[in-house]
Amino acid sequence: MKTEMLDSIVKAILYEGYILYPYRSSALKNRQRWNFGVLYPESYCATQKGAEANALRTECLLLGDVRTQLEIAVRFLHPLMREVGKSDPREEDRYEIVDALEVDGRVFYTWQEAVERSVHLAPEALSAWLKAPRTTLFSFPPSRQIEYIRDRMNRKVGALVRRQSAINGAVEVSLERLDEKTFKATVRVENLTSFDVARGASRDEALLCSFVSTHIILGLRGGEFVSLLEPPEELRAQAASCHNEGVWPVLVGEPGARDLVLASPIILYDYPQVAPESAGDLFDGTEIDELLSLRILTLTDDEKREARAVDERARALLERVEGMPAEQLLKLHGAVREMRPIGNEEATEERR
Repeated sequence: MKTEMLDSIVKAILYEGYILYPYRSSALKNRQRWNFGVLYPESYCATQKGAEANALRTECLLLGDVRTQLEIAVRFLHPLMREVGKSDPREEDRYEIVDALEVDGRVFYTWQEAVERSVHLAPEALSAWLKAPRTTLFSFPPSRQIEYIRDRMNRKVGALVRRQSAINGAVEVSLERLDEKTFKATVRVENLTSFDVARGASRDEALLCSFVSTHIILGLRGGEFVSLLEPPEELRAQAASCHNEGVWPVLVGEPGARDLVLASPIILYDYPQVAPESAGDLFDGTEIDELLSLRILTLTDDEKREARAVDERARALLERVEGMPAEQLLKLHGAVREMRPIGNEEATEERR
């Protein structure tokens, strides 16, 4: 599956909402993280009375024959808790977890980071997918790492404890033949992670057992996908019958290409693109790059200091914007994508 053109779109989806302007952990809108494409453990969802989901589902149409090959990839973020421990003066290797710790002018914050995960189902002919629905189980193990914080005297004064819960899930795939050359593919992703809610576990703890920014990529060899937004007239009824929950499939790649589909938790049109003027991730796609960059430049030194300490991605973002040349900032102001002549009828309409 060649996804070079897709990489920038996927990155934007993965980290949409990862950390929002003004990029400080103390900011109200960063206290509840991960709002897109979250699949929680089923036990936690049961306590939320339908407000949260533990599975998503996409259905899309494709044209081909039994020799056409279909491959599938599921991608998401696996949250990781970075806790700041303050050393006990009486016992160096004993720590008290705190929200923040300042050491020689540098501040360390407790924060949820994330690791990218991917589950890939190898390409197979449609004849194989047609035989029976197929379930692929996957899992990622728990982890725990300690990074000591030392002062200028090289004394252990604290630690960063990074812990990640084990997660388990399933990808269910089925294929239905609608006519000689038309097929409907269904992909369902479910979180199967065990999670104990008996002690009234918080949302933050549930997130550590969740899939975040979950999306599905489908690729074809020797066939083509059908746009569900603009299906041909003869396939409108079949397109309308496709049922999607939590994601929506759109065509991706060069305009006109039909070999890749992205089922995204964020509403997109066919052939979405990241503007070439955009210098990098801002994690806040509801904002315009120019306005957000200007806002970042107006942050106070204390606000920037806190943002840099929260997360490596926030630090890199701030450095990129602060070092942005004036000519690059001007490019964000606007761009002409296409020039075309206006006919008499169009000119009349424009004047109206």
